[in-house]
Amino acid sequence: MKKFPIPFVVAALLILGGFIAFVVWGVPYFFRPFSFVTSGDGFGSQTVRAQVTEILEQGQVDLDGTLQNYQVMRVRLLEGAYQGVLMEVDYGKRQLRPDSILFATGEEIYVTIDKRPDGVVMAYYVDYVRTKALLLLSAVFVVAILVMGRRKGLGALLALAFSMLVIVGYIIPHILMGEDPLQVSLIGSALLLGTTLYMTYGWNLKTHASVLSMILALVLTGALTVLFVSLTRLNGYGDENALFLIQASSIKINLRGLLLGGMIIGALGVLDDLVTSQSAAVFEIYDANPALGFRRIYQKAMHIGEDHVAATVNTLVLAYTGASLPLLLLFALGSSNYGFLLNVEFMAEEVVRTLVGSLGLMAAVPMASLIATAFALYADRLGEWRALLGPETGGEATHHH
Repeated sequence: MKKFPIPFVVAALLILGGFIAFVVWGVPYFFRPFSFVTSGDGFGSQTVRAQVTEILEQGQVDLDGTLQNYQVMRVRLLEGAYQGVLMEVDYGKRQLRPDSILFATGEEIYVTIDKRPDGVVMAYYVDYVRTKALLLLSAVFVVAILVMGRRKGLGALLALAFSMLVIVGYIIPHILMGEDPLQVSLIGSALLLGTTLYMTYGWNLKTHASVLSMILALVLTGALTVLFVSLTRLNGYGDENALFLIQASSIKINLRGLLLGGMIIGALGVLDDLVTSQSAAVFEIYDANPALGFRRIYQKAMHIGEDHVAATVNTLVLAYTGASLPLLLLFALGSSNYGFLLNVEFMAEEVVRTLVGSLGLMAAVPMASLIATAFALYADRLGEWRALLGPETGGEATHHH
């Protein structure tokens, strides 16, 4: 009778135990029917697509001293209860528009249908249908990532699809069912972390080092987030969308937990990039010169990480500043007190989000460098257990033993 190596027997038992645990606990938890009640009148629920069939009138109109282009269009409704009906739509004749774009016959727009008390049905312009342009951009993105990344690019696309599935299929429904948003976000992050990296980079030492480093960095970032959200007494009401959520939902949602969960998921996205790049740098350094000792490899990796973290922190600050730029301009026009501005809930949330995320990034670099260096140099000391960990990287790097 053939004798199987002990490491493979242990691995098989762990996989079997994980599968049984998933069947007993995971299936009822992840796939139970959703029980939350939707309001039925959410954003866009009264909006339908329509196609411009004729331009009835076009010109310029003076609205409160502003000369503005306008159009009166005949459109055919493409969906909804009035599908196929022709209606007139006024664009820019009575209301100020943020742009002066004019439409042509054949283009599609979104309109809102409203039935007046006297029974007359009216259509009002809402926005331009951008679906085709967005699909074109998505197709260009997919082709570019497949050409550039090849097999890893395909893995990245699959990981992206899985991430969206977890967010839309797990995180959002379970929060709406009244579960603790922080707990749901942590479980969702674990699913994303444990799956997407392996889907993208494969089962190898570099990925193991990245996952372990990210777990530690995420735990630290989560602890800092909880600490400073508590110290600054943030309650999650800084975002006006949170207030709309409270009004639209019949279930009481923990907004502070939602704020914490959002910060953790946001940190996960940034840590993914930094930690993976850092682990890859360590293995590239090791592959180029395996004679380098632990200290030299770690130092060289840290030199790379210092530049990376500086650029990433700057990117974080610029990204959040860019998102808040209209608000900052509004405060500047009002000659507002910037000290007070920093203490307003929605601004304090962004400050905490940025600084805590940056602290997590700074901690992730030495963690990833240390763990990846240890994996690269000492993994072979595991003996027959080493085979379970896969190759050093998913690329064509030479293996040194």
